[in-house]
Amino acid sequence: MQIARFLFAAGLVVSNLAPAAGIKVENAWLMATLPGQKVAGGFMDITAEQDMALVGASSPVAQAVELHRMRMADGGMEVRAFKSLRLPKGKTVNLAPSGLHAMLIGLKAPIKAGDLVPMSLAFDDGHGGTASLDVTLKAATRLY
Repeated sequence: MQIARFLFAAGLVVSNLAPAAGIKVENAWLMATLPGQKVAGGFMDITAEQDMALVGASSPVAQAVELHRMRMADGGMEVRAFKSLRLPKGKTVNLAPSGLHAMLIGLKAPIKAGDLVPMSLAFDDGHGGTASLDVTLKAATRLY
């Protein structure tokens, strides 16, 4: 009975860690900044092998990282922070300029084109399973 309890508990631990292997991040980049600029948008494509949610992010180059949604509304730009981003199983969710993005706030130094910026992403599967994934965003100046 003790062995069965141990194996069951070990299975729970493995299931809580397994989602990290099923999350793919591609095309990760960050907008280079102008002198004095204290925010920068981070962009990437995220695909999960099971239903997940991106629930947070952090980076050592910023005081905070928030998830934002930008859209045009009533003749102006509207930007709203939100707590989590749903990642449907097998579908790629695009974080891009003029849409969903990660906003690095309180930058500690300017970010120049070519800089490599580390970011840690936090995920939740809605059933107690969590995962984190470290990614590197390459800073660029792009027209969009």
